[in-house]
Amino acid sequence: MLEAHYFTLPQYLLLFLQIIIITFLMPIAFFYLLKTFGKTDTIMLSDIAQRKIPLLLQIALFTILIEKSITIDKFPSLYFFFLGGLLSTFLAFMLLYAKIKASIHMIGMSALTVFVIGLSLKNEINTINLVTFLVVMNGLVASSRLAMKAHTNKELLIGVLCGVLPQLALLYFWL
Repeated sequence: MLEAHYFTLPQYLLLFLQIIIITFLMPIAFFYLLKTFGKTDTIMLSDIAQRKIPLLLQIALFTILIEKSITIDKFPSLYFFFLGGLLSTFLAFMLLYAKIKASIHMIGMSALTVFVIGLSLKNEINTINLVTFLVVMNGLVASSRLAMKAHTNKELLIGVLCGVLPQLALLYFWL
């Protein structure tokens, strides 16, 4: 059954703008700030130590997003998606202390794929073409990360697991 929340177009546009600012524009601004202060050298963040501050900042941004914009009472599906993103980011951060690097690209792609499958199940709609596209995109992203020598197969698999497991666990609460 579709969620019975009705919002106006300006309200949806405001939400979309908040999501773009918090998940895209602010991380770019933080990257350039960190680069200015010498905390990062490239966007690739190949050094494990350089990943800690950006992941902590992302944890803070996701927390702000789900506390202030995407609340469980207004947008339950999106709330659980971003909560899963928060948990995935926290997992990736904690793995750094074990000297394990997870592919953040694969975390995002695999989490989005599971979320779309969950939406399809919840709303009883056929999204087979979109899911197929996302699975292919997962493969292309993984291939590009290997071709760029940014990650190993193990790091890609860890990224997929960090993205999929929180989303799967949270499906129970919103399906």
